[in-house]
Amino acid sequence: MTHALPVPPNFDPQRAVQMAREALAIEAAALTELSPRLSDSFARTVQAMLACNGRVVVMGMGKSGHVGRKIAATLASTGTPAMFVHPAEASHGDLGMVTTKDVVLALSNSGESDELNAVLPVLKRQGVVIVAMTGRAESSLASHADLVLDSFVAQEACPLNLAPTASTTAQMALGDALAVALLDARGFKPEDFARSHPGGALGRKLLTHVRDLMRSGDALPLVSAGTSFTEMMREMSAKSMGVAIVVDAQQQVQGIFTDGDLRRLIERGADLRQLKAGEVMHVRPRSVRAEALAVDAADLMESARITVVLVVDEAGQLEGAIHINDLMSAKVI
Repeated sequence: MTHALPVPPNFDPQRAVQMAREALAIEAAALTELSPRLSDSFARTVQAMLACNGRVVVMGMGKSGHVGRKIAATLASTGTPAMFVHPAEASHGDLGMVTTKDVVLALSNSGESDELNAVLPVLKRQGVVIVAMTGRAESSLASHADLVLDSFVAQEACPLNLAPTASTTAQMALGDALAVALLDARGFKPEDFARSHPGGALGRKLLTHVRDLMRSGDALPLVSAGTSFTEMMREMSAKSMGVAIVVDAQQQVQGIFTDGDLRRLIERGADLRQLKAGEVMHVRPRSVRAEALAVDAADLMESARITVVLVVDEAGQLEGAIHINDLMSAKVI
């Protein structure tokens, strides 16, 4: 049910949409104008951060500080150790977090943040490499810096041209550009990204192996080729995997029997009591290695339209089995 919304005085819906479009256009133009101004200073900044034996320490006040926290987080998750230090807290002890092995990335659109400029001379005397990201190349911040990244915007998206909008968008985009250039130079791979995001979907897909999820030992529904059909059904029911795995005395896989096979036998009117496991099993069942990624087992299940994959070693000896429910419980799929 749609509720009627109160209409504030002087509210014009069309103007609201128009203002939003103008804001987006201004910010898009700011980014478009930013690209051609990338210079050797950007490349040297990437080089300095690659050579850094410590961390990239990001600093900024106000809105630049909020952007700085995001830049630090993006760098850290893409292979460049980084952290955010608040300039005001730095003046009261947190400056001790910064070492001579670090690179400081200082953000200020005006370049005249008092809290930021108060700590930079101290860092410079210690020999810390300072990179300024500022919209004013002639600012105090730029004068303290070893390298300057130009984040100038001609106009804020704010209709008063006051609230940091286009300028913070430019800072954010430049931070992303740094992260992308750095991860490329480091040869950063999806597996590396996953290690920084073990709780995320990508982390689970790239870090979870079949061995981590497979069922083994007494949890497996095992029968021999000579097992009666009735006994095989008891084993399948007891282990709740929807299959029976047929093995020999050395645990070599002989075949598999599934719920689907049972349904087809019933439809044909077969005399189930007279059958043995070896007579109804499928030979050469689908299998994976324990060291395979769990997502590979999921792909195999999807392509073969099955719900269980066996886990075998190089000699074909059974090590375990993985069910589609195991993959779903682990949120691999």
